[in-house]
Amino acid sequence: GTSRRIPQTIIIGVRKGGTRALLEMLDIHPNIVVAATEVHFFDWDENYVKGIDWYRSLMPFSYGNQITIEKTPGYFTSPQAPERIHDMNSSIKLLLILRDPTERVISDYTQVYYNRVESHKPVQLFEDIVIKNGALNTKYKAIQRSLYDVHMEKWLKHFSLDQIHIVDGNTLIKDPLPELQKVERFLNLPSRIMSSNFYFNQTKGFYCIRSDGRERCLHESKGRPHPLVNNTVLEQLYSYFREHNAKFYRMVNHSFDWH
Repeated sequence: GTSRRIPQTIIIGVRKGGTRALLEMLDIHPNIVVAATEVHFFDWDENYVKGIDWYRSLMPFSYGNQITIEKTPGYFTSPQAPERIHDMNSSIKLLLILRDPTERVISDYTQVYYNRVESHKPVQLFEDIVIKNGALNTKYKAIQRSLYDVHMEKWLKHFSLDQIHIVDGNTLIKDPLPELQKVERFLNLPSRIMSSNFYFNQTKGFYCIRSDGRERCLHESKGRPHPLVNNTVLEQLYSYFREHNAKFYRMVNHSFDWH
């Protein structure tokens, strides 16, 4: 009685916003099944040309009463993804998890930094990438990815605001349950995720998951310590994002506790 089905919900981003944590936590719900890997169907042309049947073949088997969810953080910043997803299913529900844009930039840098260290490639200090000739390097990809208003504008050309639920990534990490209950309501699912599904891991410094008699934490690549960033540079980032954040708040009719 199961089949592979095209997702009814997609976590569209944002990179380093908490997409993996959100997916793993939603996987607790009996009415949700999740794709194992990031598919990159709508943002990578070489995958998109393989067609919808190829995409479906990468989805898990599900029952008729279950929602299939995939997550690819690259979708949010992709110019093509909104239209392509709309062409597949114009009434789809989308989940977008965001965090303070400056924190996201530093987290983005941290991931690349560790990847380069592990691959024995040269690394640069955060300040040396973010500041060029004494000014903020706004062309830096990590900064571009944090311009939430610029990317959201593209999504709102194809989807109504009530099809996009924004999860507060900063809150999800500190207190997961209220954010997950909002997602349950958005997806019209019965309330099944409970506080007993989470426990705080002192060593890792974030919540881990307890379900079906098993305990699991996010991969060790998550929650890595960020570099200490020069206060002047931090202030430049806060200042740069302030106007973009204000515009984003107006777009989505909601304010966040960001710098």
